[in-house]
Amino acid sequence: MATFVVVGLQWGDEGKGKITDVLSAKSDYVVRFQGGNNAGHTVYVGENKFVLHLLPSGVLQCPGKCIIGNGVVVDPKAFIQEISSIEEKGLSTNHVFISRRAHIIMPYHILYDTYREEAAGNLSIGTTKRGIGPCYEDKVARTGIRAIDLLNPEVLKQKLQKNVEIKNAIFEKLYGKNPIDFQSIYDEYLAIGEQLKDRIVDTELELNQAIDNGKNVLFEGAQALMLDIDFGTYPYVTSSSPTTGGVCVGAGVPPTKLQNLIGVAKAYCTRVGNGPFVTELFDETGRKIREVGHEFGATTGRPRRCGWLDLVALRHACMINGITHLVITKLDVLSGLGKIKVCTAYKTEDGETIDYFTSSTTKLALYKPVYEELDGWEEDITKINSFDELPENAQKYIQFIEKYLGIEVYLVSVGPDRSQNIIRKELF
Repeated sequence: MATFVVVGLQWGDEGKGKITDVLSAKSDYVVRFQGGNNAGHTVYVGENKFVLHLLPSGVLQCPGKCIIGNGVVVDPKAFIQEISSIEEKGLSTNHVFISRRAHIIMPYHILYDTYREEAAGNLSIGTTKRGIGPCYEDKVARTGIRAIDLLNPEVLKQKLQKNVEIKNAIFEKLYGKNPIDFQSIYDEYLAIGEQLKDRIVDTELELNQAIDNGKNVLFEGAQALMLDIDFGTYPYVTSSSPTTGGVCVGAGVPPTKLQNLIGVAKAYCTRVGNGPFVTELFDETGRKIREVGHEFGATTGRPRRCGWLDLVALRHACMINGITHLVITKLDVLSGLGKIKVCTAYKTEDGETIDYFTSSTTKLALYKPVYEELDGWEEDITKINSFDELPENAQKYIQFIEKYLGIEVYLVSVGPDRSQNIIRKELF
């Protein structure tokens, strides 16, 4: 039995897709277990760049099956579009399947997400307006439409009629918007169900049997711990649990079967959207990091907010996830900065120094970072593939992170290509 879980430890965009892509070449299954097409994973294969929003990043390398688990909310039109874009480049997608239990993002979810964000004005969450949150709301309210319902015309009709009735009341009375049409949506999604029927399957039994039979199963998270619905900077979070624990409910696998818990973090921090960001930089250094690191959202295209590495938040993320193996990405972006700062504690609004993460988003917005300053390096490290070959100060930077967190960094990424990795320990 060999299972691997890859999760983000900051606010997303850490490079999980690249790490999953590397590990998937040796995996029999690659499984997404939460989120939707609000994710944005960029993977490079030679000269080709693939931006994946819904499909598992391992779709390009996995020799076995790629599964979208029950915990994912699926926009089927986005799914079809993404499948087509890959097939247009000569790659097969016959190994991609969707759990019958996965909930479906409908057109009214996207409209609801958009209208609500617009109405919130300056108090908006900063969602991608892809309908993720509203779909999860219907799931919890037990009114959602699941993938299996697309295969049953009568069930789809009954559920859709009720949902359209409720959503139209909200759209018209609360937001002053035009109603949506039941029949056109019904006809469209009935046809989508027919198109996807061979990909909509039961997945939890197959996954558990695969693990019991010693297969390599890789679980891929979207977003990251600091966007977790419970442990992130609420309410500026996503609508699911992008944690190692999320695998259990998002794929139907018990915690006793999860082994290698891999956490991915950048060598600095970025964030898209609203919410507190203690180490955010508003100066030339922040702009340089954004430009050198190409920090623009793969899903939205929005420029990412950039800042120094926050080890207080990172330790919080490692604790919740129980991380056993750490990955640091984009170390190459810090080359040439001279001095590099690392946040090791917070100064509270009362002047107290603390080294733990708070549950109060309001207070966090008032905290100031307490930095330790490390010497940087000038060398280009993008062609280095051995840790010992890194500049001394780059090695010290990684060692500083390891000492603070008490977790070994098993892989350091020094560029966007799948080959630009320093692997310090082979996991399988």
